[in-house]
Amino acid sequence: MSKCYLLDTSVILDDPSNILRISDNGENTVAITNVVLSELNNKKDDMRSEAGFRAREFFRLADVSEGETIERSALPECIKKECDEENEDKFYKLSIDFAKSLYDHEMQAIALYIIYREKYAVQASYHEPKGLNDAKIGEIAQDYHLTLLTNDISFKIAAQVQHIDAESIHNASVDRPEDIEFDHVINYSAEPEIDEENSYTNFEQLTFVEEAESSQHEIYETGIQRHAVVVNKNLEWCDFDKTFGEHFDEDLVRPINLEQKFYYTLLTHPVNYISVVSGATGSGKTLIALQAGLKLLKEGQIEGIVYARNTVTSSDQSSELGFRKGDEDQKLGYFMYPLYSAINFTIEHQNKHSIESQIEYTGNTNSVKRENATQTFMVKHNIEAMDIAHLRGTTISRKFVIIDEAQNMTNATMKLIGTRMGEETRLVIMGDPNQIDHPFLSKRRNALVSMLNKAHNHNYVSGIQLRHTIRSEVANWFDKNF
Repeated sequence: MSKCYLLDTSVILDDPSNILRISDNGENTVAITNVVLSELNNKKDDMRSEAGFRAREFFRLADVSEGETIERSALPECIKKECDEENEDKFYKLSIDFAKSLYDHEMQAIALYIIYREKYAVQASYHEPKGLNDAKIGEIAQDYHLTLLTNDISFKIAAQVQHIDAESIHNASVDRPEDIEFDHVINYSAEPEIDEENSYTNFEQLTFVEEAESSQHEIYETGIQRHAVVVNKNLEWCDFDKTFGEHFDEDLVRPINLEQKFYYTLLTHPVNYISVVSGATGSGKTLIALQAGLKLLKEGQIEGIVYARNTVTSSDQSSELGFRKGDEDQKLGYFMYPLYSAINFTIEHQNKHSIESQIEYTGNTNSVKRENATQTFMVKHNIEAMDIAHLRGTTISRKFVIIDEAQNMTNATMKLIGTRMGEETRLVIMGDPNQIDHPFLSKRRNALVSMLNKAHNHNYVSGIQLRHTIRSEVANWFDKNF
């Protein structure tokens, strides 16, 4: 059955395209009040928050939409039936065309009704310092018997206490991102095969464990394991012993556990261009990504490696990039230690296997910054470090792009990054959802978990969760106890 919804400001600030989803192809009626319009207008000048961006996005949609003042007779039935002839409210209809990028089907116009009320009855009796706007929106919902949609839990509770039908919608959040699984263990006795009842997306990782029956009719594991990734609903077998055996390039650091081997395999797969990886510090995210990039560079599949990350700190404005001392490269260097650490580890690995490497990288690789050896390595392998902000207005082609700290990025920033990728570029998005430093993001609401969710549901994006970490006992203790 069709429903009539009245949206709170918080629903639009969650994602303006919620209007499209709530409308459900025009089956439902969607309305807002002049109070919501005013709150969005006050938010749009906020250039530092996700809420400000969402408010501006709403007005960009409204600016290109057709709109007109309408009479009571032109209202949808669910609003009109609660509106008698003495009603002094005014009504406006916006016909919003959502871009195809926001919708899977043909572009269509969605009607958004705006209810204007000049004098709210609640104003005369409301004495709280905050919450008047919520009370006004609630008044409209109650008078028109509309279902209130709000993501403000206090407003939702207050509305339900007044017997107003109230619901929530969190479109941009991902519940329990830690439960998103890309690796699966399958037991078999005859021939390993995909369970037809399970639908795997591309690049999911499968480990097949052979079982046998003893003379006492007990089932036991034989110790034989086979590994594969799913590509176009077929199994591609991974011979890790051969791939990472004696013929593996000695200039590269070998993956040391099963997760890292799958990770390296995904990043170097010929038809995989977007990868998203979640893992804590010490899981090998940056190190293995660097090895994959070096392999592709050596084979001529790419022309260079780009490492980019947000310069977001722990809500400390004085530590942000613009407040740091030094020129642009020096400022950016503060944030590039994960890359430099991976490079220096690779240099030390190469020095153990090559006299030529020892001669080439003559810098002091035991110092904190290790500038000489690191810079020589970066120039030789065409490795560039940049701030995310510098991606705007550029197109990166034939590169291996590593995006770090994606948990501190908004979906808008991730879209900016994705639209800057050119032909034959491979994109690796990595981060740790337990390390949120962005003041407007949370563990369930950030670009990393959004991309993990897309990888879990779309064949074009590969995903992997690195759960095994190699780090100190002190680091492990803090991770588990804070």
